[in-house]
Amino acid sequence: MISLPAQASGGAPEHDEVVKEWTRRVIHTSYVAMGRPELETFLARCLDDLLAALDGGPIAAATGVGRKLVDVHFTTSAALSGTLQHLMTALPALRAVEPARLIEVLGELAAGYAGALREQTLAEQALIQRAASAARDAAEEALRASEARSRAVVISSALGIAVVRLDGTIEEANAAMRRIFRRTDEELVGHTIFELTDDDWVAELQAANDGLVGASDDRYQLDTRFTAPDGSHVWTQLSASLVRDARGEPDYQVVLYEDITDRHMLQEQFRRQAVHDPLTGLANRTQLQSGLDKALEETRPGRRVGLCFFDLDGFKAVNDSLGHPIGDQLLRTVAQRLQAAARGALAARMGGDEFVVLVPDSTGSGDLVALVETLLAEITSPARIGSHELSASASVGIVERPVAGTDAEALLRDADITLYRAKQDGRAQWVLFDPERNAQARDRFKLSAELPAAIEQYELFVEYKPIVELATGRYVGAASTVRWDHPEFGELGEDRFLGLAEETGLITRLGSWALEQVCEQAARWVERLGPAAPIAAVRLSPRHCRDPELVADVQRILGKTGLPPGHLALGLPESSLFDVQGDPLDTLEILAEMGLRLCVYEFGEDYARMPRLKDLPLGMARIEGSHLDSFTDPDGPAPLDQHLVSAACGAAELLGLPVSASGVRDELQARRLQELGVSMALGPFTGGRVSALELEELVVEQEG
Repeated sequence: MISLPAQASGGAPEHDEVVKEWTRRVIHTSYVAMGRPELETFLARCLDDLLAALDGGPIAAATGVGRKLVDVHFTTSAALSGTLQHLMTALPALRAVEPARLIEVLGELAAGYAGALREQTLAEQALIQRAASAARDAAEEALRASEARSRAVVISSALGIAVVRLDGTIEEANAAMRRIFRRTDEELVGHTIFELTDDDWVAELQAANDGLVGASDDRYQLDTRFTAPDGSHVWTQLSASLVRDARGEPDYQVVLYEDITDRHMLQEQFRRQAVHDPLTGLANRTQLQSGLDKALEETRPGRRVGLCFFDLDGFKAVNDSLGHPIGDQLLRTVAQRLQAAARGALAARMGGDEFVVLVPDSTGSGDLVALVETLLAEITSPARIGSHELSASASVGIVERPVAGTDAEALLRDADITLYRAKQDGRAQWVLFDPERNAQARDRFKLSAELPAAIEQYELFVEYKPIVELATGRYVGAASTVRWDHPEFGELGEDRFLGLAEETGLITRLGSWALEQVCEQAARWVERLGPAAPIAAVRLSPRHCRDPELVADVQRILGKTGLPPGHLALGLPESSLFDVQGDPLDTLEILAEMGLRLCVYEFGEDYARMPRLKDLPLGMARIEGSHLDSFTDPDGPAPLDQHLVSAACGAAELLGLPVSASGVRDELQARRLQELGVSMALGPFTGGRVSALELEELVVEQEG
């Protein structure tokens, strides 16, 4: 969501400038009994009410502003149009505001304005209706007593009034009638009210008139449209009342016309705003949903639908570096190009920098891909915006399928997930929906969303991989691993959710939880097993290693659980031992001084870092990886693998670090690794994963 920086209000220069510009725009649109200073004071109070509504105050404050404008006689369309156009750009300059909230506030202002204007009009109309009723009574009396009296009433009326025969022929029309219809008296008298009405409304008017003449109703009211001599459309509200003669029989009718063109145009504007994005003019979510529903209604055999979900690449950088006005103009440019090149498809803005193109009658995925490539070519064409020449790009998720058996929600969801895959592939990429990969992505999203609750609901638990000293066969340590007992997918290993936790930033919280669980169990081992208690090893993620709260977190957990620091080993990936500048992490010295054992994982993976490890307070090294696999080969390990392991063990010896190996499968592999300098091992050879109690029983049995 794009929003502008908040500015000062209530007397600040920006606030005063908005009021002055508002005053300039509306002061000459209507006659109000205020001088400029008084008007500025009035509009300043109105602006404060609008800002209060934008800040989360009662939305009725915005409605009240619209009503106040009408109350002081700003009753022209120019006054409202000038107000809305000014505030649409001025309010975001004073407040950081969600576009939806801005539209809601301005909509309420316009609604209050329209409501007050309508109430004022209805009040005037009620007066006119009473005048018309009096005119009708007077006309009846005038026909019996004085023709001149009736004519005076008709001529003096403020609304268009016509005396009309029962067949709809106009007998008399006042000056207001001539002004509304922009016709002379000769062009009105002798013609029917049906001739003055556009064809689309004649049938409704004829039916209403027939009901009046047939005495089923004494009056009717409806809105009609006619085309003026200059070709413009004029909307009127027509009110007709039946006049009876002295015997009570229908004699003629009095018809009143009110020009409601401005009101109708305002209503049309509101209807358009309800289904169009205010920034780009494209269809908004509401109209897209309506288009989707309509496209999926008809399920004739063979009919297909396509949906293309666009997301601009790196758009945040444009806003951050060039400012939101440039970003907004870039969005408008992209929208215009999408609309022009979409070849009749519905282009919509979902919000932010996301757009959707709906193809309701797709002819196949091949044609849809061709359309997307055309649209991408249009988007990436350089655009001159202000003094900048910008070239946008977009990632696209494409879904194309039969209409039968699908629904709007599934279509949007699958397009969104496919877009996510496209963004993973890099910039300016399109990806076609793949059911299998889509199911995998849905599972990932589901796990990502459910992981925070899993911690709270005790769905996670810790198991251990025994670490064995190869020379003695004793259990000297336990490498912790987190498991997830998922209610739908069953038991999941770390490979299914640790990556998601890293992506979402939850890894620090998860790592802290796991550290506390392990320390609690390790403290029980120390209490029950004494010197034979295995050292608990916890592997930290790269993000957790760089967490500024890591030291305080470890101190808190050790204090809470009572675990001696020497019985806890923290595993740190070799790539995470240095900060972004390449300097050793400050926390390593502190953790080592606390008495914890620091174990470098993935040791030997990067020979360029090895010389720098001599300055770090490390206590152990662990080797792992596919180059250990060939050590199970009866004919001996591959020469290169043997060289890599030998080099890593040699480097560890020079650094004074004991070496453990992860993933050791059998006794042959363990013996060969031991010959090269590996002193500890974990993996299937040492017994695989076990619970804390099971590991405790193994140690007791071994010691006993």
